[in-house]
Amino acid sequence: MKENLKQKVNFKDNLSSDLKTTILNLKELMDDTNDFVTKYAKVAGCNICIITCETMVNTAATSTLIYPPLTALDMSGVQLQPGELMAKINGELLIAVEQNQPKTYEELTLVFMSGFAIILVDGVDYGVAIGLQGFATRGVQRPLIHDNIRGACEAFCEVLRFNVALVRRRVRSPNFVSKITKVGEYSRTDVAICYFKDKVDKDMLRQVEERLEKIPIKMILEGGYIEPFLQDSGNSIFTQIGITDRPDNLAAKLYDGRIAVMVEGSPFAMFLPLLFNEHFQTTDDYTEMSVYASFIRLIKYFAFFLCMLLPGFFVATTNFHPELFPQHILFNILSAEQKTPFAVLSEAVIVIIIFEVMREAGLRLPSVVGHAFSIVGGLVLGDIVISVGLVSGPIVLIVAFSTIASFVVPDLYPSISVMRFAFLLAGGVLGLLGLSVVAAMALFKICSMSAYGVPYTAPLSPFTLKGMRDYFVRRGWHKLIKDDMTLDSMAGVVK
Repeated sequence: MKENLKQKVNFKDNLSSDLKTTILNLKELMDDTNDFVTKYAKVAGCNICIITCETMVNTAATSTLIYPPLTALDMSGVQLQPGELMAKINGELLIAVEQNQPKTYEELTLVFMSGFAIILVDGVDYGVAIGLQGFATRGVQRPLIHDNIRGACEAFCEVLRFNVALVRRRVRSPNFVSKITKVGEYSRTDVAICYFKDKVDKDMLRQVEERLEKIPIKMILEGGYIEPFLQDSGNSIFTQIGITDRPDNLAAKLYDGRIAVMVEGSPFAMFLPLLFNEHFQTTDDYTEMSVYASFIRLIKYFAFFLCMLLPGFFVATTNFHPELFPQHILFNILSAEQKTPFAVLSEAVIVIIIFEVMREAGLRLPSVVGHAFSIVGGLVLGDIVISVGLVSGPIVLIVAFSTIASFVVPDLYPSISVMRFAFLLAGGVLGLLGLSVVAAMALFKICSMSAYGVPYTAPLSPFTLKGMRDYFVRRGWHKLIKDDMTLDSMAGVVK
């Protein structure tokens, strides 16, 4: 019997009008999975079956929204034909907002595994799927990566429709559009594309939709799976896709003409295209005084260059240009280096690797042992490597300070880690000349990058005067609201 079913039915076939055949085919296609729950009943003289996926459907809602209307219909004493009963269920009974009619096994299994309850009637070759999702979810909590001092403290969760609702609650405009598509042949993951229809570039929107349709990955479990396919260049160490876990931040990006992509199961939203200066902008910049926000933003730019260049500059100066140090500092550095067995470049590489290992271990360790690890790693290990003469104190100080500075711009930490190592090697081999060469190459690369026709360094290059009011410094709200600054209004944007 099973062999015959395997040869006769596949997911593309239409449902059978015979109820028993449909149920047998479904069980065969899903290999008798144990969360396939069936409830048989007789309503108005017709045999029906209610199919649900265990733990995916709200059982309380099923008992209060589906069973009472069907019981009342049966107790009315009216005898109906199967088609009439299905039409009455689908058109007259108000059960739930989400309701559709699966006609193939593929459509039925998709809504079944999405938390819908499906009503099948013997003699009808389609079903009625009712949205009664009741799976466990994590509630709305504080942001993890973009925390703030003032403003809302809500972050996205893992349920896509909740995330869209969090944005909709802040944008009560008909211009806000959300479209949901499915990506991944096996996972059939819901992916939402959000934008303002009066501000988005239509050609950019078309490109994003086409790229989502062509993604070859069959299992999409997080936004990072599809992020490389949305970028124009996947080889750059600077990303062109922004990531945020804040609904208010995403709403502000959409108002600037960007497109948001949110994935079911991910508490982070992607927006594109991302500009370089946006790494240094935070929510608190727009809730604090403009003078203080501008001062903090300049500090961030200073910390960005410092954390990348400081280890390489120190090694280059020690090896090739010691005359740049004041005399008393130079003597202290030389006395510390004479006690270590390695060259300055080797010491810096060792310390950077140690710091990266400690950081990775701190991220993966359970929180209950995190405090003990910080004490052992930061105090004991740091003191021992200096006391035994493995590395010198100045190197530990320089690398530690540059690592702390890199946390000021957390979104750029992966890029900073790679660039800091490149500057270190260049400075250790070629001195300040090597630093200049790597800096020029990085600058040329950043200036040449663009995403969907928008230059990565805009509005600084190409220069747009209006865009500079929120670049290195932030002007007051009286200046910012005079004229909206969207992507289309920047110089150099290819339309």
